[in-house]
Parts: sequence; C-alpha cells; structure tokens
Amino acid sequence: MGKDILKELYEVVLDRKTNPQEGSYTCYLFEKGLDKILKKVGEECAETIIASKNTKDEDLVGEICDLIYHLTVLMAEREIPLEKVYEELDKRSAKIGNLKQMKNVDRNT
Repeated sequence: MGKDILKELYEVVLDRKTNPQEGSYTCYLFEKGLDKILKKVGEECAETIIASKNTKDEDLVGEICDLIYHLTVLMAEREIPLEKVYEELDKRSAKIGNLKQMKNVDRNT
C-alpha cells in the first residue's frame, strides 16, 4: 500500500478532536466522552468476536476496522500518540523473537 493508513486515521481523528465538525460521528464520540467511547470499544470487541464465528471474511474485516477506528478514538481521547503504540509493538516483536530463540535452545538441550 505504501502509506500508513493507521497514521492517516489517527491524524483525522485528532483533527476532529481539535476542530469539531457538525454531523461528525467522531466529534459526537468526543462530545459524549470517555464512557461513550469505551462503550463503543466494548460493542465492537463483541461484534468482532461474533463475526469471527461466521464464515464471511468480509464481515470480520469490517468489524476489525470498526474496532480499530474506535480504539483510535480512545487513543486520541486519552492523548496516547500512535508512535507509543508502534514503539510497544516493536518492543514486543523483539521479545517474541527472543522467546522463540529461548524455546529452541531449551528444546535442544
């Protein structure tokens, strides 16, 4: 794809937070506050789980996108920069690699 779609989404969400637009669903979520945002994250988690049990991949993809969107709104509400998430994922991927190496060593001894 070449572009960082998550970064673009995060930037749009941040823009809606600082520059509210009438009729924007994102602005509505910010206006209602953390409890509403958390409720939507929970709903989207449940819908993702349910879609996972169905056979249509496009339904699951849609629910995953909804969940990512609402998590992005939560990040913006709590002022968590996307870079912090990237850093944590990077740390975890390094840790996972180390655990795999340790498991391989343990298995061979």
